[in-house]
Amino acid sequence: MEVVGTNSPSHVAKFLVPEVIFGVGVLAEVGHAVRRQGGVNVFVVSDHGVAEAGWTAEALSHLKAAGVRWRLWDELTPNPKDREVAAGCAAYLEGGCDVLVAVGGGSCIDAAKAIAVLASRGGAITDYAGVGRVEGPLPPAVMVPTTGGSGSDVSQFCVVTDTTRRVKVTIGARALMPDISVTDPRTLRTVPHDITAYTALDALSHAIESYLSKAASFLTDAHAITAIRGVCEQLLPALDSPDEVAPREGLARASLQAGLAFTNALLGATHAISHQIGGLTDLPHGLLNAILLPHVMEFNATVAADRLADVACAMGLRTGLMTNAEAADAAIQLVRALSAKAGLPATLREIGLRRGDLDLAAVNALGDAYIVTNPREVGEADARAICRGAW
Repeated sequence: MEVVGTNSPSHVAKFLVPEVIFGVGVLAEVGHAVRRQGGVNVFVVSDHGVAEAGWTAEALSHLKAAGVRWRLWDELTPNPKDREVAAGCAAYLEGGCDVLVAVGGGSCIDAAKAIAVLASRGGAITDYAGVGRVEGPLPPAVMVPTTGGSGSDVSQFCVVTDTTRRVKVTIGARALMPDISVTDPRTLRTVPHDITAYTALDALSHAIESYLSKAASFLTDAHAITAIRGVCEQLLPALDSPDEVAPREGLARASLQAGLAFTNALLGATHAISHQIGGLTDLPHGLLNAILLPHVMEFNATVAADRLADVACAMGLRTGLMTNAEAADAAIQLVRALSAKAGLPATLREIGLRRGDLDLAAVNALGDAYIVTNPREVGEADARAICRGAW
């Protein structure tokens, strides 16, 4: 989990990945996946929205067909809270469960990871904030993502809101890497328009930030670049034709590959700041990333124009006659244009953020795990300037 170098050619590269099952209809594999992990009494983490879409019930039917008992826990809100994780852990222990299955978006998956930590380690989830404070093993985990953005199903991180301090804490450890990820692109067809846009821009921010990260390597770069291309090609078709599987499958692939990139290369200031604004306001994580990303890209362009030029190429821009700085700016403008075409607001002010919240979010961001791998060092004044620019 430590940063082992910069994105120069000579630094040590590490790459951690779970078993991945991907394809239309593979939700039917969830019961067999659980059985391969030795599960007979499964704790299923989901939420009411996923249940209403029918995916929770389908997953439970496959568990039943595989001869697996299950206990459903769906008392979860977006941006999982410390008190919700504690309640989920109590239910897990009360049920004598042996495997965790998450069916849902990043909130469900992060909550399942956090429950696994508490079930095996005890204490409060905020005790484990930071990198490397959770040592394995944890209960086996099978993750079924139903949105195209979080990448948490293949990551060694989870994010939980500390409701007392109103901050988001990032917990990172190899033990948090799920055992199996089961991605069925069919599930993305029931994701509403706004959440489709939020989660896709979240995946794009994962891919861009991991490509610019100090810990990027040849192992993460290929996934990041492919994910950037995938989001830019598939987001608008997915929004225009929500019932078509092909563009949704494209977003699911992009989310998966962006997740593989960022869990190994880590992220940057976009996520460090959006986490802390989210902790203060409980606003959607992907939406905050969509607004902040171009401002952080501008901040980083002074030291990473060459990498941003690669991003521009992956976005489909013709950069052959551009300087690196010009290509970097073109990439930034395309992020803004894509977000606007998806119908997302361009400023924090438009989504109700108070200017007075910005300074506290900026200060808190300096303690976020992802600030360390931003390609340009971020001071308090820098974080404030980014927030004010996005306001």
